[in-house]
Amino acid sequence: MFSRTILLAAATLVASSYFSAVAFPERVITFIVPFAAGGSTDVVARILAEHMSRTLGQQIVIETAVGAGGTVGTARAAKAAPDGYTVVVGSLGPNVAAVGMYNSLPYNPIRDFEPVIMSVLQPMVVITKKELPVANFREFVAYLKANGSKLNYGSGGVGAQSHLTCAYLNELVGSKSQHVPYRGSAPSLNALIAGQIDYACNNTTEAVPQIQANTVKPLAIAGDRKVPVLPDVPTAAEQGLRFEAMGWQALFVPKGTPGEVIDKLNAAARAAYADAAVSKRLFDLGNELPPVVDQTPEAMGRFLKSEIDKWVPVIKKAGITAQ
Repeated sequence: MFSRTILLAAATLVASSYFSAVAFPERVITFIVPFAAGGSTDVVARILAEHMSRTLGQQIVIETAVGAGGTVGTARAAKAAPDGYTVVVGSLGPNVAAVGMYNSLPYNPIRDFEPVIMSVLQPMVVITKKELPVANFREFVAYLKANGSKLNYGSGGVGAQSHLTCAYLNELVGSKSQHVPYRGSAPSLNALIAGQIDYACNNTTEAVPQIQANTVKPLAIAGDRKVPVLPDVPTAAEQGLRFEAMGWQALFVPKGTPGEVIDKLNAAARAAYADAAVSKRLFDLGNELPPVVDQTPEAMGRFLKSEIDKWVPVIKKAGITAQ
């Protein structure tokens, strides 16, 4: 009798979880953006959330949880109920770089999260304040080598992709310029526009509007591929330096979230990519969409592991630590 009661209770619990997953979503979904409002993570999240909410039939709200290079908001998401109603927008900083920078990270990007989908790939752009006395990337590299100790660069925080990209550039050219971290890319860009910092390495989502508004000076795409929305900005390779960096964003949910729920979130994101209006908005900001074959949770999981294997040794070798 006792064992039958236990089995009945277990069966009821399993059935309840199943039907809850099938009915998902029944209430508002929260996207946690672990950086300041107005930055690329926030912008891309809002574009996707707007379309995904229509597909899912429920409102998606954006909650910014700023602090410690994105780890505050990411840690909050790790502790959330694994029911699909809390999604965190991940990126290179809190989901990869933090592993190499923190001795005691309050979450594990692999063990504590389930990947949903790669959101976008984001080419990185080297930009400077308007007053910097250089006309192109070749002149900038020479200027950086000669005056590095007198210059500074801004980023969206320690370990953010904007930080790692500029740190990598400094290592390539042998510069000792100073890093000035901000609480997100938007404040960093504001400082660059105001001339409070000398240069930055931002992703296209952040840089394109400022380049088009002529508030900053664009010098190079970090790589060997041109960005269609920035046809007049040459690549670093075209200007004689093998300097490659690519940012990215992705959606994650807490570990233990039912597979049926993850599949529904994934399908809603893919529906957004398939909408011409959404893809145009993302492309116009210089983003690249993941190939269809890579628009799966499994592909994102493999990519995340490869990024950790790639960047953590680099971070430790460079001595980059959380401040």
